[in-house]
Amino acid sequence: MNSSAKASPWWTPSVHADRRPFLIGRNAIQAALRGFFAREDFIEVDTAVLQVSPGNEAHLHAFATEALTTDGQKAPFYLHTSPEFACKKLLAAGEKRISCFAHVYRNRERGPLHHPEFTMLEWYRAGESYESLMMDCVRILALATETVKTGKLAYRGAESDPFAGPERIGVAEAFERHAGIDLLASVAADGSTDRDYLAAETKRVGMRVVDDDGWADLFSRVLVEKIEPHLGFGRITILDEYPISEAALARPSARDPRVAERFELYACGVELANGFGELTNAAEQRRRFEIEMAEKARVYGETYPIDEDFLAALSLMPEASGIALGFDRLVMLATGASRIDQVLWAPVAEYGR
Repeated sequence: MNSSAKASPWWTPSVHADRRPFLIGRNAIQAALRGFFAREDFIEVDTAVLQVSPGNEAHLHAFATEALTTDGQKAPFYLHTSPEFACKKLLAAGEKRISCFAHVYRNRERGPLHHPEFTMLEWYRAGESYESLMMDCVRILALATETVKTGKLAYRGAESDPFAGPERIGVAEAFERHAGIDLLASVAADGSTDRDYLAAETKRVGMRVVDDDGWADLFSRVLVEKIEPHLGFGRITILDEYPISEAALARPSARDPRVAERFELYACGVELANGFGELTNAAEQRRRFEIEMAEKARVYGETYPIDEDFLAALSLMPEASGIALGFDRLVMLATGASRIDQVLWAPVAEYGR
């Protein structure tokens, strides 16, 4: 076959027929999860896609647009990368338990597990610990596989049993176990990081280090290359207590101020969800956003505005826990799909080829 030949469009009847079982599974899982949240007394909310800030994480890339007033004046807007800011404003307004299926948009992302437009499932529990989100995740993954009658999560030959007890491991322990690196030796009590120490350790275990690598670059490289390939095989993994510098929206752990109440959920080596004990200190949140945007400017030469309304809302927001789960990825693993576009009813047109 000519390698340059284009694949048939997703709307071709034969292609659609192959995808349709995954799509029917998607609808069934979404209905089951809506039922789960209703039984747990959550209110489903719907948030605006257009936002003054798409989020302030250094390595997230947004789609920019502009709005016109009736007299033609322009105002910059972005398609949101998450409904998080809006959901937290609703917590500030007085909501206690909310869930949201949101279409979100991330630029520079396309591949078997990434799509420029995808569905994020977020939910928040006011006055409840982030461990409650971990229990939610276990129940949700089991419910998804029960709904489509697969009984397991699978991706590219790997399997994970959602009914087995999850593995819960701290990031520092995972670095020690899988990479042989004492990560927290590079993190001070105030959360500042020692780039040179981590660079020396990364070199010692045989990994690449370049002169302009920052601490965060090295952390991410070790995580991707040494840690993630061991997560979520056989049973799901909860990777917990990220260094505070890698958790811009999470509060510090009461156990150790060097780490945060942040966890990620993995199955079959695939990251499915990112949960927090939410930070509600507006001054600290501003400081962290400014650090993230300085890093974005250094690496990419651009920044995004800070949502001042969001920072103002934090003064009213109660203690809460919140989580974002990649709904399309969950559907993939529950149904056995191998690519994210197999579980999207109408994928974004191909570009850049």
